[in-house]
Amino acid sequence: MKSNVLSRYRVMAYITAVWLLVFTVAIVAKYVFHVGDTMLISQIHGVLFIIYVVFAFDLGTKAKWPFGKLLWVLAAGCIPLASFFVEPKITREARALITDARPVTAKV
Repeated sequence: MKSNVLSRYRVMAYITAVWLLVFTVAIVAKYVFHVGDTMLISQIHGVLFIIYVVFAFDLGTKAKWPFGKLLWVLAAGCIPLASFFVEPKITREARALITDARPVTAKV
């Protein structure tokens, strides 16, 4: 597995988590305080979540996760604040699997 697979997942995990928090605050503002609209925020979060799912699935496939673990990681993108706790754990586990192909230089 290459490091860019993990990097893509990490970036999208944090971006999706932040937008989910923004979306949660917007929903609370709309339904509790009767202020604002959530249409644009929900659409942005939806698109970002789809990208997150693709990258998480890619990482899970390359890391050969069992299906239950993949579902757990995907569910973390649906629960506010969960990605902030799940992402570091997944990163620690995935770093052990990274095997970037680096050119070998010959000593003369």
